[in-house]
Amino acid sequence: MAHQIPDDGTRLPLMEAFYTIQGEGYHTGKAAYFIRLGGCDVGCHWCDVKESWDAELHPLTAADAIVEQAKQYPSKAVVVTGGEPLLYNLDYLTRGLQAAGIKTFIETSGAYPLSGHWDWICLSPKKFKWPLPDVIAAAGELKVIVFNKSDFEWAEKHAALVPPSCRLYLQPEWSREKEMTPLIVEYVKAHPKWEISLQTHKYLNIP
Repeated sequence: MAHQIPDDGTRLPLMEAFYTIQGEGYHTGKAAYFIRLGGCDVGCHWCDVKESWDAELHPLTAADAIVEQAKQYPSKAVVVTGGEPLLYNLDYLTRGLQAAGIKTFIETSGAYPLSGHWDWICLSPKKFKWPLPDVIAAAGELKVIVFNKSDFEWAEKHAALVPPSCRLYLQPEWSREKEMTPLIVEYVKAHPKWEISLQTHKYLNIP
């Protein structure tokens, strides 16, 4: 039987939730509680959590229960990721987290309308579904995954759209890390508005 996900976001398809160290982007190295929601139709062929794509595989979980679990950990920072978390109304979840004194971060492709109340928005746009203007305008961080050389030009197109205060990151796709990292290093040296993001959690061998 198909999930009937409530429009008010009181129940969400939870794939997993775990306490770890943020591995990439602006908040690298900080402890955070990750909430990974199931469901994504953006379809990146290099996605390292393809098991998140089908929301039907992940139990509908009360947002209140998700918040209660997040409150158990010392770090008062939550990263909502996926899948594509903006498939769902995240207003209820983020209100509950913030009421508990927890900062709310999201990692999103931006392909769906922005919902939720956020302390930090990491926009990681994908070529298969371009981000929407409301997410672009709210981004604190633009993180572009570099799979091949053409991605630099694509990254610049999005850098021209985000707010001036938005931090700009180029991150090598993990399976192409040896090929792409030297190119990214040279690109950032030539274009210093960009910074390098690495998936440090993979080097550290943590989730």
